[in-house]
Amino acid sequence: MTNLWAFLFVLGVLVFVHELGHFLLARWNGVRVLTFSLGFGPKLLKFTRGGTEYCISAIPLGGYVKMAGETVEDERSGASDEFLSKTKWQRFQVLIAGPAMNLLLAVGLMTFVNWSGATEPAFEQRTPVVGRVLPGSAAEKAGIQSGDVIVSFADKAVETWQGLQMRVVPRANREVPIVVRRGGESHQFTIVPEAQTKYEIGDLGIGPVLHPEVADVIKGSAAEAAGLRAGDVIVSFNGTGTQGYTLDQMIGEIGKLAGQQVPVGILRGGSAQELLVTPRETDGVGRIGAHLRAFETVSIQPGFVQAFGMSLKQNWEWTAMIGETLVGLFTAETSPRQLVGPLGIAEVAGGAASVGWAALFGTMAMISLNLGLLNLMPIPILDGGHITILAIEGLARRDFSVRVKERMLMAGFAALMLLMVTVLYNDLRRVEWLSRLLSGS
Repeated sequence: MTNLWAFLFVLGVLVFVHELGHFLLARWNGVRVLTFSLGFGPKLLKFTRGGTEYCISAIPLGGYVKMAGETVEDERSGASDEFLSKTKWQRFQVLIAGPAMNLLLAVGLMTFVNWSGATEPAFEQRTPVVGRVLPGSAAEKAGIQSGDVIVSFADKAVETWQGLQMRVVPRANREVPIVVRRGGESHQFTIVPEAQTKYEIGDLGIGPVLHPEVADVIKGSAAEAAGLRAGDVIVSFNGTGTQGYTLDQMIGEIGKLAGQQVPVGILRGGSAQELLVTPRETDGVGRIGAHLRAFETVSIQPGFVQAFGMSLKQNWEWTAMIGETLVGLFTAETSPRQLVGPLGIAEVAGGAASVGWAALFGTMAMISLNLGLLNLMPIPILDGGHITILAIEGLARRDFSVRVKERMLMAGFAALMLLMVTVLYNDLRRVEWLSRLLSGS
């Protein structure tokens, strides 16, 4: 049920904001609005005010604003308050307002999320230095080694782990060039990211250099007695650098050293220190009495202006990734199996809701950005398609015939139906029992 309610909340907000943009700019330009609907199909709830019928309809997969004289097929009187009676500039404003509202919502949501503060993995904004290579992974097969610095991926420079991840995700099962710096020299390899999870997310099988971080210290524990504090980054344990440990391995080592004094190297406020910790035996194993994270974190508490700037940067990076993904669909660099439909969105929204409101709003921002950009694509029937037709008519200084417009809209409808069939098939294929049914096994 969490997935369902999260899906309805996210989609309801995004559709409302989108249609509100069309509605407000239509009214601003003096266009008579006949219907404002959330959802399609039979109307479940409705009321009329100011000549506009407001309703909630049965199928919650979109919405619409119906304007007087909106298409050439509508009954028209030539009145000044009809959509087609307005200038091309006024019609452009009405059409662009829906996608623009989704883009603004994405920026606003991420500004609010950033402004509220967050704790993030420190490695995401650091240079992508390979700390570990998983055995049998795509990276090992390609010849990537620990200590390599990844310089570029898919012929584009990468500067951070986050930037690298954004480029790897859409390229599962595709041969991609990767350039690394090793010992001062550049080396180029060809790598095939492996598809991970049912969403077929690209993965190289590498990880950054990680050091455990103390999340909190239990009062009266061995860790407190040794002087460990929350926020300390453990860079060595018992004489060995922690970049060679996983967190589970380190905890296992602690378990073997009950009653023994162990040197622990830490970074505190950028300064290196060494403490002596003596694990205490608990239930037959050594414990230091501290909760550890697998990686170092950074706490972000920006002001509003900084949060807004961070939001713009994040949305721009997402836009670039979405653009590359769309281009990749046409060039076969991105698998169409990565596209998600209503079921996939519901699962993602439900998962985010279970984490917390910040994760849910961040997910909503990403989906809103996708919705806004998708609607700006020059496909007839979408807002971007209508805008493109307006632009061409403006440049040609004449309007297309009704027959030509009908053909263009039918072509756009067919393309949209193909996209919908693809994403629905992907959603159904990710349901385990349906996947077995579809594959005939």
